[in-house]
Amino acid sequence: MNEKVDNILDTKGLLCPEPVMMLHQAVKKMAVGDVIEVQATDPSTTRDIPKFCLFLGHELVADKETDGVYYYTIRLAER
Repeated sequence: MNEKVDNILDTKGLLCPEPVMMLHQAVKKMAVGDVIEVQATDPSTTRDIPKFCLFLGHELVADKETDGVYYYTIRLAER
């Protein structure tokens, strides 16, 4: 599925909890239905980002790993 991405959040090189903290800040500035792509190198994001989506009701549209970089595509829900 190719989603139109409204924002890209590059957290490569950062370690837990920074990627999720930055994601929290980024979604505050976005609208319901917007799509954000998070790029990360911290393996803990494979646990943290899906939990972030589950707890806040956002839709994890896609996730993949390529050459040590994790990509998460998230559609924002109402806050």
